[in-house]
Amino acid sequence: MNPWKGLKKLPREMWIIAGGTLINRTGTMVLPFLALYLTTKINLSPDKAGFIITFYGIGALVTAPFVGKLADKIGAFLIMKLSLFFGGILLLFYPFFHGYAQIMIITVLWAMVNEAFRPANMALISRVVSAEDRRAAFALNRLVINLGMSIGPVAAGFLVLINYSIIFYVDAATSILAAIFLLFFPVHAKYYSESNGEKNILKESGEKSAFRDFGFIYFLLAMLPASMVIFQHIGAMPIFVVKDLNFLPSVFGFLAMVNTILIILVEVPLNIAMSKWSDKLSLALGAFLIALGFGSMAFASSIAFIAFTIVIWTFGEMIFFPSSAAYVAEISPPEKRGEYMGMFQMLFSASLAFGPWLGTIVYEHFGARILWISAFLFGCISVVMIFFLKRKKIKAETFSVEA
Repeated sequence: MNPWKGLKKLPREMWIIAGGTLINRTGTMVLPFLALYLTTKINLSPDKAGFIITFYGIGALVTAPFVGKLADKIGAFLIMKLSLFFGGILLLFYPFFHGYAQIMIITVLWAMVNEAFRPANMALISRVVSAEDRRAAFALNRLVINLGMSIGPVAAGFLVLINYSIIFYVDAATSILAAIFLLFFPVHAKYYSESNGEKNILKESGEKSAFRDFGFIYFLLAMLPASMVIFQHIGAMPIFVVKDLNFLPSVFGFLAMVNTILIILVEVPLNIAMSKWSDKLSLALGAFLIALGFGSMAFASSIAFIAFTIVIWTFGEMIFFPSSAAYVAEISPPEKRGEYMGMFQMLFSASLAFGPWLGTIVYEHFGARILWISAFLFGCISVVMIFFLKRKKIKAETFSVEA
């Protein structure tokens, strides 16, 4: 049996979205190396570098709910193109800022523009793919993200040995190229029923706002601890590998490739195989593996053992993120999917805002071992909370529309 056959059912629109995402992510270099750039090139302390990343997360956090609602009104595809183009423009100017306050400002602006892509992207995927194919679609989306990132961070590990500014220019170029690609290959949203795979739209019938959906808010809170743990891979983890274990930045780039290659090879067939699993089981297993993987890093001293811990939390990531995105798509009213996906993106923005920052603070003041043990315990909070999730059922009428 071909484990990839589930991708054959995905529509042309999904492959266009995936193509644009792949171009953009091939040049993803700045965010994975931002902590190292700030500590080695700008000479900031680890906690100050973590605080800069926090400001990136805050910028994304502010943007997400606004972009989600905007996507419902003017179109998610337009927002994706604008985000890619102007995010690339801002990256071109980033290396010219050297003061602490200046870097904070440009980081927030870049985050607000760059992270507008994510909720729009998830909302559009939810609309062009039928309910039964969403896990496969979100897994494909993450596949192309990580396929690109198997190139970007590895190349960045060598480019920074020449000049850190180069990674900003390459990242900017691929972002702008992705916008141009999507300009020439437009995507028209289609709407699908939760009950069948035929093209139709679900009529909204007085559904409340995502901000007042307390079951959904509980879901976001349950996801938060594990999400904060996994963002240690762009906060304390690279500093730990380079400064504590005395490896070169290029080694961290290759370690990051373990994560991306595993996702490329395994995530899509894994999620297709798990498509019938319950939400609680999938999410709880993913959260536990994330906690276990980062917690095991407390005992790391060699490249091989670090790679082993990456394998553990990568399996958690491969289960956790597609399952959570599919869950949100399935419980959200169709005409409010942008709003719900914007709120969902707030989860990751908050995780990005506070996870790396808190991690670098614990790392600097208490050491790496305390950090990784704390990461395990914190991630397990998500596991416990997930088992108290109550799934909301969407009731809606259906009627056909033109795609």
